[in-house]
Amino acid sequence: MNANAIAPPTTQSKATVIFVCVLAALAGLMFGLDIGVISGATQFIQDEYKVSDHTIEWIVSSMMFGAAFGAVAAGWLSATLGRKRSLILGAVLFVLGSLLSGFAWSPETLIAARVVLGLAIGVATFTAPLYLAEVAPEHIRGAMISTYQLMITIGILVAFLSDTALSYYGAWRWMLGVIAVPGVLFLIGVMFLPDSPRWLMMRGRRDEALDVLQRLRGDSTIVSREAADIEEQLKTPQRGWHLFLENRNFRRSVGLGVLLQLMQQFTGMNVVMYYAPRIFKEMGYDTSAQMWFTALVGLTNVLATFIAIALIDRWGRKPILYTGFAVMAAGLGFVGLMMHNGIHGHGTQIFTVTMLLIFIVGFAMSAGPLVWTLCSEVQPLKGRDFGIACSTFTNWGCNLIVGFTFLSLLNGIGNANTFWLYGALNAVFIVLTFWLVPETKGVTLEQIERNLMAGKRLRDIGQ
Repeated sequence: MNANAIAPPTTQSKATVIFVCVLAALAGLMFGLDIGVISGATQFIQDEYKVSDHTIEWIVSSMMFGAAFGAVAAGWLSATLGRKRSLILGAVLFVLGSLLSGFAWSPETLIAARVVLGLAIGVATFTAPLYLAEVAPEHIRGAMISTYQLMITIGILVAFLSDTALSYYGAWRWMLGVIAVPGVLFLIGVMFLPDSPRWLMMRGRRDEALDVLQRLRGDSTIVSREAADIEEQLKTPQRGWHLFLENRNFRRSVGLGVLLQLMQQFTGMNVVMYYAPRIFKEMGYDTSAQMWFTALVGLTNVLATFIAIALIDRWGRKPILYTGFAVMAAGLGFVGLMMHNGIHGHGTQIFTVTMLLIFIVGFAMSAGPLVWTLCSEVQPLKGRDFGIACSTFTNWGCNLIVGFTFLSLLNGIGNANTFWLYGALNAVFIVLTFWLVPETKGVTLEQIERNLMAGKRLRDIGQ
C-alpha cells in the first residue's frame, strides 16, 4: 500500500482507529449486561426457588468465580491465539451462558450457567483493555480505553431497563436469556477487527503489523517510529512468569496493577450494581420504585462515564482519581448516616437516593474507567499479558468477595456500618493514589516501560 495514498491521521485513519476501538469496547457491553440482569432478577429467583440470602449470594457471585479463572486463561489465550480470537471465544461462551441461564431448571443449574458467563466475561475483561491499549495512539488512548467502561455502563443501563419492563411479569428467565442477542451481534462484529499490531510483531508477522498500523495511524513516519519502538521492546528475552521471577521492576508493575483493581472493587460500586433493588428496599421503596430507581442508577452511571472520557486525556489520571474517591467517600458516608438515623418520609428518602447517585457519579468518572486504563498502561510489553492477567484475576477475586459478603454484612453489622465501611475505604484510596499511582497522560507505553525498568518510583514512571 502506498503511504502517500493514505489519508492524514486526522481524517480516515482517525475514524478507522475510533471505529476499531469502539467495536472492541463492546466487550464491555456484555459485562455490563450480565451485571445488570442479575440485579433485577434475584428477587424473582428467590421467590420461585424459595432460597435464602446466602444462596442468592452464591448465584450472584458464581459469575465472578468463573470470571477469575477466565481472566487467568485469557493471558495464555491472548498470547497464543491473539487478542481478536480471544474476544471471539469470549463472545461464544457469553451466548451459551446466557441461554443456559434463561433455561435453568434449578439454582444449581443457574449457578453453573453463571460460571460459564463468568469465563466469558473474564476473557473479555482481560482482552478488550489490552487490545485497546495496543491499537489506540497515545493521545487518545485514555479516552478509547474509557470507552470500554462506557460500554459496561450502557450494558448495565440496558439490562436495568429490560429488567424493569419484565419485572411487571416476574419474567426472570427472559431477563437472563435475552442478553444472548447482543452477544451474537458482538460475535459477528468482532470478526471484522484487525489483529493487534503489537501481538503480530510478537509473533514475527511484521508485514501484517505494519499494514494494520498504516490503517490505524495513516502516517508512514508515525508507523515507522511506533514499529521501531515495539521492536526495541521485543528484544528483551524475558516474559511472563519468568520475567516476574527475575525482574524486580516487573514485580512492582504487577503489584501496582493488583492494587489498582483492589481499589476499584472495594469502592463498593458493584455492591450497588448487584444489589440495587435490595438497597432501595432498605430505604423503604416498593418493588416498582426499586426497579425504576435501579434504572436511574444505570442512567447516572452512563452519563457520568462521559466525564471521564472528556477529562482523562486533559486533566490526567491522578486528579480525576482524587476527585472520584473523595466524592465516593462523601456519598457513602451520607448514605450510612441517613440509614443510621432512620429514613422517614419522602424527603429523607430522596436525599438518600441522591447521595447514592452522587457515589455512582464519583465511580463512573474515575475508578471505573481509569483503573482499566492504568492497568493496561503500566505493564511492560513482554510481560503485559501476565501483568494484566494478575490484575484482572484480582479484580474478579475482589468482585467475588464483594458480591458474596454484602447481604451478610447487612444482616451482620447493619446497613449504616456497611456503607460507612466502604466510605472509609474510599478515603484510604486517596492516600494510596498519592503515594503509588503514576500520571501517564500523553506518555507512550514504551516510555512508561523505560522509566519502570530504570527503577523509578511507581508514581514517577509516567514522567
